[in-house]
Amino acid sequence: METKFGITKYPDAQAINKQLDVLKEMPIYSVNRDYLKEIETEYFDKKCAGSKEMTTAAKEIIPGGVQHNLAFNHPFPLAVAKAKGAHLYDVDGNEYYDFLQAGGPVVLGSNPDFVRDKVIELLMDGGPSTGLFHEYEYKLAKKISECVPTVDMFRMMGSGNEAVMGATRIARLATKHKRIVKMGGAYHGWNDQMAWSIRIPGSRWTQASGVPKKMFKYTDEFFPNDLEDLERVLKENTKKGGTAAVFIEAIGPESGTWPVDKNFPRGVEFLCRKYDALFVVDEVVTGFRLGLSGAQGYFDISPDLTIFGKVMGGGYPGAGGIGGKREYMKYLSSGLDGGSKNPKALVGGTMAAAPVSCVAGYHTICEIERTNAIEKAGKMGNLLTEGLNKLIDKHGLPFVAFNQGSVCHLDTTGCMHYSIDWSKPWQIPNVLKQTSIRKKEMEYMGAAYMAEGIVTLAGNRIYTSAAYDEEMIKDVLERFDRVFSHVEEVKVK
Repeated sequence: METKFGITKYPDAQAINKQLDVLKEMPIYSVNRDYLKEIETEYFDKKCAGSKEMTTAAKEIIPGGVQHNLAFNHPFPLAVAKAKGAHLYDVDGNEYYDFLQAGGPVVLGSNPDFVRDKVIELLMDGGPSTGLFHEYEYKLAKKISECVPTVDMFRMMGSGNEAVMGATRIARLATKHKRIVKMGGAYHGWNDQMAWSIRIPGSRWTQASGVPKKMFKYTDEFFPNDLEDLERVLKENTKKGGTAAVFIEAIGPESGTWPVDKNFPRGVEFLCRKYDALFVVDEVVTGFRLGLSGAQGYFDISPDLTIFGKVMGGGYPGAGGIGGKREYMKYLSSGLDGGSKNPKALVGGTMAAAPVSCVAGYHTICEIERTNAIEKAGKMGNLLTEGLNKLIDKHGLPFVAFNQGSVCHLDTTGCMHYSIDWSKPWQIPNVLKQTSIRKKEMEYMGAAYMAEGIVTLAGNRIYTSAAYDEEMIKDVLERFDRVFSHVEEVKVK
Protein backbone atom coordinates (compact mmCIF):
# COMPACT_ATOMS: atom_id res chain seq x y z
CA MET A 1 0.00 0.00 0.00
CA GLU A 2 1.15 3.53 -0.73
CA THR A 3 2.89 5.21 2.23
CA LYS A 4 3.71 8.64 0.78
CA PHE A 5 0.96 11.21 1.14
CA GLY A 6 0.63 14.98 1.03
CA ILE A 7 -0.77 15.08 4.58
CA THR A 8 1.87 14.84 7.30
CA LYS A 9 -0.47 15.59 10.21
CA TYR A 10 -4.24 15.36 9.94
CA PRO A 11 -6.04 18.37 11.46
CA ASP A 12 -8.20 18.10 14.59
CA ALA A 13 -11.56 18.39 12.84
CA GLN A 14 -13.61 18.79 16.01
CA ALA A 15 -11.42 21.63 17.28
CA ILE A 16 -11.53 23.39 13.91
CA ASN A 17 -15.31 23.04 13.63
CA LYS A 18 -15.68 24.59 17.09
CA GLN A 19 -13.53 27.53 15.97
CA LEU A 20 -15.65 27.92 12.84
CA ASP A 21 -18.86 27.80 14.89
CA VAL A 22 -17.51 30.66 17.01
CA LEU A 23 -16.36 32.62 13.95
CA LYS A 24 -19.79 32.64 12.29
CA GLU A 25 -21.36 34.11 15.44
CA MET A 26 -18.79 36.87 15.78
CA PRO A 27 -18.90 40.37 14.31
CA ILE A 28 -17.41 40.47 10.82
CA TYR A 29 -13.77 41.38 10.45
CA SER A 30 -12.87 42.46 6.93
CA VAL A 31 -10.76 44.99 5.05
CA ASN A 32 -11.63 48.51 6.14
CA ARG A 33 -13.61 50.48 3.60
CA ASP A 34 -10.99 53.18 2.99
CA TYR A 35 -8.45 50.50 2.06
CA LEU A 36 -11.01 48.68 -0.10
CA LYS A 37 -11.78 51.88 -2.00
CA GLU A 38 -8.06 52.54 -2.43
CA ILE A 39 -7.32 49.15 -4.00
CA GLU A 40 -10.42 49.41 -6.20
CA THR A 41 -9.21 52.71 -7.68
CA GLU A 42 -5.42 52.58 -7.40
CA TYR A 43 -4.92 48.91 -8.23
CA PHE A 44 -7.86 47.52 -10.15
CA ASP A 45 -8.97 50.61 -12.09
CA LYS A 46 -5.45 51.81 -12.92
CA LYS A 47 -3.25 48.71 -13.03
CA CYS A 48 -5.87 46.29 -14.35
CA ALA A 49 -7.48 48.57 -16.94
CA GLY A 50 -7.04 46.00 -19.72
CA SER A 51 -8.90 43.35 -17.71
CA LYS A 52 -11.67 45.78 -16.88
CA GLU A 53 -12.11 46.82 -20.50
CA MET A 54 -12.04 43.24 -21.77
CA THR A 55 -14.47 41.76 -19.25
CA THR A 56 -16.81 44.76 -19.49
CA ALA A 57 -17.03 44.27 -23.25
CA ALA A 58 -17.54 40.54 -22.74
CA LYS A 59 -20.70 41.17 -20.70
CA GLU A 60 -22.45 42.15 -23.93
CA ILE A 61 -21.96 38.62 -25.26
CA ILE A 62 -21.21 36.41 -22.23
CA PRO A 63 -23.62 36.44 -19.25
CA GLY A 64 -21.70 38.11 -16.43
CA GLY A 65 -18.67 38.56 -18.65
CA VAL A 66 -16.96 35.23 -17.91
CA GLN A 67 -17.64 31.56 -18.67
CA HIS A 68 -16.61 30.00 -15.35
CA ASN A 69 -17.96 30.65 -11.84
CA LEU A 70 -14.45 30.70 -10.37
CA ALA A 71 -13.57 33.69 -12.54
CA PHE A 72 -15.98 36.02 -10.76
CA ASN A 73 -14.25 38.28 -8.27
CA HIS A 74 -14.56 41.77 -6.84
CA PRO A 75 -14.58 44.37 -8.33
CA PHE A 76 -14.34 42.72 -11.76
CA PRO A 77 -12.79 39.56 -13.26
CA LEU A 78 -9.13 39.53 -14.23
CA ALA A 79 -8.22 38.45 -17.76
CA VAL A 80 -5.24 36.09 -17.61
CA ALA A 81 -2.74 36.00 -20.45
CA LYS A 82 -0.14 33.53 -19.14
CA ALA A 83 0.21 30.76 -16.58
CA LYS A 84 3.54 29.21 -15.66
CA GLY A 85 4.66 27.32 -12.57
CA ALA A 86 3.41 29.07 -9.45
CA HIS A 87 2.44 32.29 -11.24
CA LEU A 88 -0.31 33.85 -13.32
CA TYR A 89 0.05 36.98 -15.47
CA ASP A 90 -2.88 39.16 -16.51
CA VAL A 91 -3.29 41.09 -19.77
CA ASP A 92 -1.87 44.20 -18.10
CA GLY A 93 1.35 42.38 -17.20
CA ASN A 94 0.65 42.05 -13.46
CA GLU A 95 2.10 38.95 -11.80
CA TYR A 96 0.27 36.84 -9.22
CA TYR A 97 0.93 33.83 -7.04
CA ASP A 98 -1.56 31.22 -8.21
CA PHE A 99 -3.39 29.49 -5.36
CA LEU A 100 -6.54 28.95 -7.37
CA GLN A 101 -4.74 26.26 -9.39
CA ALA A 102 -7.61 26.08 -11.91
CA GLY A 103 -9.91 25.03 -9.05
CA GLY A 104 -7.53 22.42 -7.67
CA PRO A 105 -6.15 20.18 -10.45
CA VAL A 106 -2.72 21.73 -10.89
CA VAL A 107 -0.45 19.72 -8.57
CA LEU A 108 2.73 20.17 -10.63
CA GLY A 109 2.19 23.89 -11.20
CA SER A 110 0.79 25.50 -14.32
CA ASN A 111 1.82 24.39 -17.78
CA PRO A 112 4.75 22.04 -16.99
CA ASP A 113 7.06 21.71 -19.99
CA PHE A 114 7.17 17.91 -20.01
CA VAL A 115 3.38 17.50 -20.17
CA ARG A 116 2.95 20.35 -22.65
CA ASP A 117 5.54 18.81 -24.99
CA LYS A 118 3.66 15.51 -24.98
CA VAL A 119 0.40 17.30 -25.79
CA ILE A 120 2.02 19.21 -28.65
CA GLU A 121 3.46 15.95 -29.99
CA LEU A 122 -0.03 14.45 -29.99
CA LEU A 123 -1.53 17.50 -31.73
CA MET A 124 1.13 17.38 -34.43
CA ASP A 125 0.52 13.70 -35.11
CA GLY A 126 -3.19 13.07 -34.66
CA GLY A 127 -5.16 16.04 -33.45
CA PRO A 128 -7.09 16.48 -30.22
CA SER A 129 -9.86 13.97 -30.96
CA THR A 130 -10.98 11.43 -33.57
CA GLY A 131 -14.02 9.74 -32.01
CA LEU A 132 -12.20 6.38 -32.22
CA PHE A 133 -10.01 4.46 -29.77
CA HIS A 134 -6.59 5.88 -28.88
CA GLU A 135 -3.74 4.05 -27.13
CA TYR A 136 -3.60 6.64 -24.34
CA GLU A 137 -7.13 5.74 -23.27
CA TYR A 138 -5.69 2.41 -22.22
CA LYS A 139 -2.46 3.86 -20.82
CA LEU A 140 -4.31 6.35 -18.61
CA ALA A 141 -6.84 3.78 -17.37
CA LYS A 142 -4.04 1.32 -16.57
CA LYS A 143 -2.00 3.97 -14.75
CA ILE A 144 -4.98 4.98 -12.60
CA SER A 145 -5.71 1.33 -11.83
CA GLU A 146 -2.07 0.81 -10.79
CA CYS A 147 -2.15 3.83 -8.47
CA VAL A 148 -5.57 3.27 -6.89
CA PRO A 149 -6.05 -0.31 -5.58
CA THR A 150 -9.87 -0.12 -5.59
CA VAL A 151 -9.98 0.72 -9.30
CA ASP A 152 -10.18 -2.56 -11.19
CA MET A 153 -11.59 -0.74 -14.19
CA PHE A 154 -11.86 2.89 -15.29
CA ARG A 155 -14.20 4.72 -17.68
CA MET A 156 -13.31 8.22 -18.88
CA MET A 157 -15.99 10.90 -18.85
CA GLY A 158 -16.01 14.56 -19.82
CA SER A 159 -16.01 15.91 -16.25
CA GLY A 160 -16.43 15.03 -12.60
CA ASN A 161 -20.04 16.16 -12.87
CA GLU A 162 -20.70 13.57 -15.58
CA ALA A 163 -18.90 10.92 -13.55
CA VAL A 164 -21.22 11.55 -10.59
CA MET A 165 -24.27 11.13 -12.83
CA GLY A 166 -22.87 7.88 -14.20
CA ALA A 167 -22.02 6.51 -10.75
CA THR A 168 -25.56 7.23 -9.58
CA ARG A 169 -26.97 5.14 -12.40
CA ILE A 170 -24.50 2.32 -11.81
CA ALA A 171 -25.47 2.21 -8.13
CA ARG A 172 -29.16 1.96 -8.92
CA LEU A 173 -28.62 -0.85 -11.39
CA ALA A 174 -26.29 -2.75 -9.06
CA THR A 175 -28.39 -2.49 -5.89
CA LYS A 176 -31.90 -2.27 -7.38
CA HIS A 177 -32.42 0.66 -4.97
CA LYS A 178 -33.25 4.24 -5.96
CA ARG A 179 -32.23 6.56 -3.14
CA ILE A 180 -28.95 8.50 -3.08
CA VAL A 181 -27.45 9.91 0.12
CA LYS A 182 -24.89 12.73 0.32
CA MET A 183 -23.25 14.83 3.01
CA GLY A 184 -25.06 18.10 3.49
CA GLY A 185 -23.10 20.98 1.98
CA ALA A 186 -21.08 18.75 -0.34
CA TYR A 187 -20.52 19.67 -3.97
CA HIS A 188 -20.75 16.77 -6.42
CA GLY A 189 -21.31 18.81 -9.54
CA TRP A 190 -24.40 20.73 -10.58
CA ASN A 191 -26.56 17.87 -11.84
CA ASP A 192 -30.17 17.99 -10.69
CA GLN A 193 -30.20 15.35 -7.96
CA MET A 194 -26.93 16.39 -6.32
CA ALA A 195 -27.97 20.05 -6.07
CA TRP A 196 -29.86 19.14 -2.91
CA SER A 197 -28.40 20.97 0.13
CA ILE A 198 -25.50 22.22 -1.93
CA ARG A 199 -22.85 24.21 -0.01
CA ILE A 200 -25.08 24.76 3.06
CA PRO A 201 -26.11 21.63 5.03
CA GLY A 202 -29.88 21.52 5.38
CA SER A 203 -30.48 24.11 2.67
CA ARG A 204 -32.42 21.56 0.58
CA TRP A 205 -33.63 23.19 -2.67
CA THR A 206 -32.95 26.80 -1.66
CA GLN A 207 -29.60 26.95 -3.47
CA ALA A 208 -30.80 25.02 -6.54
CA SER A 209 -32.36 27.64 -8.78
CA GLY A 210 -33.87 26.17 -11.93
CA VAL A 211 -34.23 22.65 -10.49
CA PRO A 212 -37.83 21.46 -9.87
CA LYS A 213 -38.29 20.19 -6.30
CA LYS A 214 -39.61 16.88 -7.65
CA MET A 215 -36.11 16.12 -8.97
CA PHE A 216 -34.99 15.57 -5.36
CA LYS A 217 -37.51 12.80 -4.64
CA TYR A 218 -34.76 10.19 -4.24
CA THR A 219 -32.00 12.34 -2.71
CA ASP A 220 -31.28 12.46 1.03
CA GLU A 221 -28.59 14.10 3.13
CA PHE A 222 -26.90 13.65 6.48
CA PHE A 223 -25.05 16.19 8.60
CA PRO A 224 -21.28 16.40 8.00
CA ASN A 225 -19.13 14.32 10.36
CA ASP A 226 -22.20 12.71 11.98
CA LEU A 227 -22.32 8.92 11.61
CA GLU A 228 -25.40 8.66 13.82
CA ASP A 229 -27.29 10.95 11.46
CA LEU A 230 -26.14 8.91 8.47
CA GLU A 231 -27.34 5.68 10.07
CA ARG A 232 -30.67 7.32 10.88
CA VAL A 233 -31.11 8.18 7.18
CA LEU A 234 -30.04 4.73 5.98
CA LYS A 235 -32.35 3.02 8.45
CA GLU A 236 -35.26 5.21 7.39
CA ASN A 237 -34.50 4.42 3.74
CA THR A 238 -34.97 0.69 4.35
CA LYS A 239 -38.67 1.51 4.65
CA LYS A 240 -38.56 3.28 1.28
CA GLY A 241 -36.89 0.62 -0.84
CA GLY A 242 -33.28 1.01 0.30
CA THR A 243 -30.27 3.20 -0.50
CA ALA A 244 -28.39 2.80 -3.77
CA ALA A 245 -25.26 4.75 -2.76
CA VAL A 246 -23.71 7.11 -0.26
CA PHE A 247 -21.47 9.81 -1.75
CA ILE A 248 -18.79 11.58 0.28
CA GLU A 249 -15.80 13.81 -0.10
CA ALA A 250 -13.41 12.01 2.24
CA ILE A 251 -11.91 15.19 3.77
CA GLY A 252 -15.32 16.82 4.20
CA PRO A 253 -17.85 18.73 2.08
CA GLU A 254 -16.72 21.52 -0.25
CA SER A 255 -13.17 20.14 -0.50
CA GLY A 256 -12.79 19.86 3.27
CA THR A 257 -14.08 23.34 4.06
CA TRP A 258 -16.18 21.56 6.70
CA PRO A 259 -13.53 19.07 7.93
CA VAL A 260 -14.37 15.57 9.17
CA ASP A 261 -12.66 13.33 11.71
CA LYS A 262 -9.96 11.02 10.41
CA ASN A 263 -11.99 7.91 11.27
CA PHE A 264 -15.18 9.27 9.71
CA PRO A 265 -14.74 7.86 6.16
CA ARG A 266 -14.21 4.36 7.56
CA GLY A 267 -17.39 4.75 9.57
CA VAL A 268 -19.28 5.68 6.40
CA GLU A 269 -17.92 2.60 4.64
CA PHE A 270 -19.02 0.37 7.54
CA LEU A 271 -22.57 1.74 7.38
CA CYS A 272 -22.70 1.31 3.60
CA ARG A 273 -21.87 -2.38 4.01
CA LYS A 274 -24.43 -2.72 6.82
CA TYR A 275 -27.24 -1.21 4.76
CA ASP A 276 -26.36 -2.65 1.34
CA ALA A 277 -25.48 0.68 -0.27
CA LEU A 278 -22.58 1.35 -2.60
CA PHE A 279 -19.82 3.45 -1.07
CA VAL A 280 -18.81 6.23 -3.50
CA VAL A 281 -15.88 8.56 -2.84
CA ASP A 282 -15.58 11.80 -4.78
CA GLU A 283 -11.86 12.36 -5.49
CA VAL A 284 -12.28 15.23 -7.95
CA VAL A 285 -10.06 17.43 -5.75
CA THR A 286 -8.17 14.88 -3.64
CA GLY A 287 -7.26 12.33 -6.31
CA PHE A 288 -3.53 12.59 -7.12
CA ARG A 289 -3.33 15.60 -4.78
CA LEU A 290 -3.34 13.92 -1.36
CA GLY A 291 -1.65 10.80 -2.63
CA LEU A 292 -1.24 8.69 -5.74
CA SER A 293 -3.96 6.48 -4.27
CA GLY A 294 -6.01 9.55 -3.37
CA ALA A 295 -7.76 10.32 -0.12
CA GLN A 296 -9.00 6.73 -0.02
CA GLY A 297 -5.42 5.51 0.27
CA TYR A 298 -4.72 7.93 3.10
CA PHE A 299 -7.89 7.00 5.03
CA ASP A 300 -7.50 3.28 4.23
CA ILE A 301 -10.99 2.89 2.79
CA SER A 302 -12.27 0.77 -0.08
CA PRO A 303 -14.96 2.56 -2.11
CA ASP A 304 -17.01 0.60 -4.60
CA LEU A 305 -16.84 3.51 -7.04
CA THR A 306 -14.52 6.51 -7.24
CA ILE A 307 -15.24 9.84 -8.93
CA PHE A 308 -12.25 11.37 -10.71
CA GLY A 309 -12.12 14.85 -12.16
CA LYS A 310 -9.81 17.61 -13.27
CA VAL A 311 -6.74 16.54 -11.26
CA MET A 312 -6.26 13.47 -13.43
CA GLY A 313 -6.03 15.65 -16.52
CA GLY A 314 -3.47 18.02 -15.07
CA GLY A 315 -5.72 20.98 -15.83
CA TYR A 316 -6.33 20.09 -19.47
CA PRO A 317 -10.01 20.12 -20.47
CA GLY A 318 -12.43 17.22 -20.58
CA ALA A 319 -11.01 15.28 -17.65
CA GLY A 320 -13.27 13.14 -15.50
CA GLY A 321 -14.12 9.52 -14.96
CA ILE A 322 -15.47 6.65 -12.91
CA GLY A 323 -13.23 3.99 -11.44
CA GLY A 324 -14.26 1.02 -9.38
CA LYS A 325 -14.60 -2.62 -8.65
CA ARG A 326 -15.17 -4.89 -11.62
CA GLU A 327 -18.55 -6.14 -10.38
CA TYR A 328 -19.95 -2.61 -10.60
CA MET A 329 -18.02 -1.24 -13.55
CA LYS A 330 -19.57 -3.98 -15.70
CA TYR A 331 -22.68 -1.79 -15.86
CA LEU A 332 -20.77 0.54 -18.16
CA SER A 333 -20.19 -2.15 -20.79
CA SER A 334 -22.81 -3.34 -23.25
CA GLY A 335 -23.52 -6.84 -24.44
CA LEU A 336 -22.17 -10.00 -22.82
CA ASP A 337 -20.00 -9.64 -19.72
CA GLY A 338 -18.90 -12.61 -17.70
CA GLY A 339 -21.29 -14.89 -19.46
CA SER A 340 -24.45 -12.97 -18.60
CA LYS A 341 -26.17 -9.92 -19.92
CA ASN A 342 -26.06 -6.75 -17.84
CA PRO A 343 -28.12 -3.63 -18.37
CA LYS A 344 -25.90 -0.77 -19.41
CA ALA A 345 -26.10 2.46 -17.45
CA LEU A 346 -27.09 5.38 -19.66
CA VAL A 347 -23.89 7.39 -20.07
CA GLY A 348 -22.32 9.21 -22.99
CA GLY A 349 -20.06 12.01 -24.05
CA THR A 350 -18.79 12.63 -27.56
CA MET A 351 -15.57 14.18 -26.27
CA ALA A 352 -15.06 11.79 -23.36
CA ALA A 353 -11.61 10.19 -23.43
CA ALA A 354 -10.37 12.67 -26.02
CA PRO A 355 -6.72 11.86 -26.79
CA VAL A 356 -5.52 15.30 -25.66
CA SER A 357 -7.01 14.73 -22.18
CA CYS A 358 -5.70 11.19 -21.92
CA VAL A 359 -2.18 12.14 -23.00
CA ALA A 360 -2.09 15.07 -20.58
CA GLY A 361 -3.52 12.97 -17.77
CA TYR A 362 -1.18 10.04 -18.22
CA HIS A 363 1.99 12.12 -18.34
CA THR A 364 0.81 14.38 -15.51
CA ILE A 365 0.32 11.41 -13.18
CA CYS A 366 3.68 9.93 -14.23
CA GLU A 367 5.41 13.26 -13.56
CA ILE A 368 3.67 13.66 -10.20
CA GLU A 369 4.94 10.21 -9.26
CA ARG A 370 8.48 10.80 -10.55
CA THR A 371 8.98 14.14 -8.80
CA ASN A 372 7.17 13.40 -5.49
CA ALA A 373 5.03 16.44 -6.29
CA ILE A 374 2.27 15.47 -3.84
CA GLU A 375 4.58 15.46 -0.82
CA LYS A 376 6.20 18.74 -1.84
CA ALA A 377 2.85 20.47 -2.42
CA GLY A 378 1.69 19.21 0.99
CA LYS A 379 4.78 20.60 2.73
CA MET A 380 4.17 23.98 1.10
CA GLY A 381 0.60 23.80 2.40
CA ASN A 382 1.90 23.16 5.91
CA LEU A 383 4.29 26.10 5.74
CA LEU A 384 1.62 28.43 4.43
CA THR A 385 -0.95 27.41 7.04
CA GLU A 386 1.54 27.64 9.91
CA GLY A 387 2.49 31.12 8.73
CA LEU A 388 -1.13 32.23 8.37
CA ASN A 389 -1.93 31.13 11.91
CA LYS A 390 1.03 33.15 13.22
CA LEU A 391 -0.24 36.20 11.34
CA ILE A 392 -3.77 35.66 12.68
CA ASP A 393 -2.36 35.67 16.22
CA LYS A 394 -0.12 38.67 15.48
CA HIS A 395 -3.06 40.80 14.34
CA GLY A 396 -5.51 39.46 16.93
CA LEU A 397 -8.02 38.30 14.32
CA PRO A 398 -10.73 35.63 14.72
CA PHE A 399 -9.84 33.97 11.38
CA VAL A 400 -9.45 30.19 11.09
CA ALA A 401 -6.67 28.62 8.99
CA PHE A 402 -6.13 24.89 8.54
CA ASN A 403 -5.10 22.46 5.83
CA GLN A 404 -5.37 18.89 4.61
CA GLY A 405 -2.00 18.72 2.85
CA SER A 406 -2.03 21.03 -0.15
CA VAL A 407 -5.74 21.83 0.31
CA CYS A 408 -5.59 24.92 2.52
CA HIS A 409 -8.40 26.98 4.03
CA LEU A 410 -8.48 30.55 5.31
CA ASP A 411 -11.96 31.28 6.68
CA THR A 412 -12.40 34.94 7.59
CA THR A 413 -16.19 35.14 8.05
CA GLY A 414 -17.54 31.66 8.88
CA CYS A 415 -19.59 31.94 5.70
CA MET A 416 -19.05 28.28 4.80
CA HIS A 417 -20.05 26.93 8.22
CA TYR A 418 -23.72 27.78 8.38
CA SER A 419 -26.43 25.12 8.32
CA ILE A 420 -30.23 25.12 8.30
CA ASP A 421 -32.41 23.35 10.84
CA TRP A 422 -35.89 22.92 9.35
CA SER A 423 -37.36 22.26 12.79
CA LYS A 424 -36.72 25.97 13.37
CA PRO A 425 -38.01 27.50 10.11
CA TRP A 426 -38.00 31.03 11.53
CA GLN A 427 -34.18 30.92 11.46
CA ILE A 428 -33.92 30.14 7.73
CA PRO A 429 -34.22 33.71 6.35
CA ASN A 430 -31.50 34.94 8.72
CA VAL A 431 -29.14 32.08 7.77
CA LEU A 432 -29.53 32.83 4.07
CA LYS A 433 -29.08 36.56 4.75
CA GLN A 434 -25.96 36.04 6.86
CA THR A 435 -24.33 33.72 4.34
CA SER A 436 -24.95 36.28 1.61
CA ILE A 437 -23.51 39.16 3.68
CA ARG A 438 -20.49 37.17 4.81
CA LYS A 439 -19.82 35.84 1.33
CA LYS A 440 -19.59 39.42 0.08
CA GLU A 441 -17.05 40.26 2.79
CA MET A 442 -15.09 37.16 1.80
CA GLU A 443 -15.02 38.52 -1.75
CA TYR A 444 -13.67 41.85 -0.46
CA MET A 445 -10.89 39.97 1.31
CA GLY A 446 -10.19 38.11 -1.95
CA ALA A 447 -9.89 41.45 -3.77
CA ALA A 448 -7.36 42.63 -1.18
CA TYR A 449 -5.32 39.46 -1.66
CA MET A 450 -5.50 39.97 -5.43
CA ALA A 451 -4.17 43.52 -5.13
CA GLU A 452 -1.21 42.03 -3.24
CA GLY A 453 -0.62 39.55 -6.06
CA ILE A 454 -2.32 36.51 -4.49
CA VAL A 455 -5.05 34.63 -6.37
CA THR A 456 -7.25 32.43 -4.17
CA LEU A 457 -10.45 30.48 -4.69
CA ALA A 458 -13.19 32.90 -3.61
CA GLY A 459 -10.95 34.41 -0.94
CA ASN A 460 -11.39 31.25 1.12
CA ARG A 461 -9.59 28.23 -0.34
CA ILE A 462 -5.92 28.03 -1.22
CA TYR A 463 -4.27 25.21 -3.19
CA THR A 464 -0.50 24.83 -3.09
CA SER A 465 1.47 23.03 -5.78
CA ALA A 466 4.91 21.54 -6.24
CA ALA A 467 5.94 24.68 -8.12
CA TYR A 468 6.20 26.57 -4.82
CA ASP A 469 9.31 26.77 -2.64
CA GLU A 470 9.99 28.12 0.84
CA GLU A 471 11.11 31.55 -0.37
CA MET A 472 7.88 31.97 -2.32
CA ILE A 473 5.80 31.02 0.70
CA LYS A 474 7.75 33.51 2.82
CA ASP A 475 7.00 36.25 0.28
CA VAL A 476 3.33 35.26 0.15
CA LEU A 477 3.04 35.48 3.94
CA GLU A 478 4.51 38.99 3.90
CA ARG A 479 1.75 39.95 1.46
CA PHE A 480 -0.94 38.42 3.67
CA ASP A 481 0.60 40.34 6.57
CA ARG A 482 0.05 43.61 4.72
CA VAL A 483 -3.59 42.74 4.01
CA PHE A 484 -4.26 41.72 7.61
CA SER A 485 -2.91 45.07 8.79
CA HIS A 486 -5.92 46.69 7.06
CA VAL A 487 -8.53 44.42 8.66
CA GLU A 488 -10.95 45.66 11.29
CA GLU A 489 -14.44 44.99 12.56
CA VAL A 490 -16.92 46.27 9.98
CA LYS A 491 -20.56 47.15 10.39
CA VAL A 492 -22.83 45.76 7.69
CA LYS A 493 -26.59 46.09 7.28
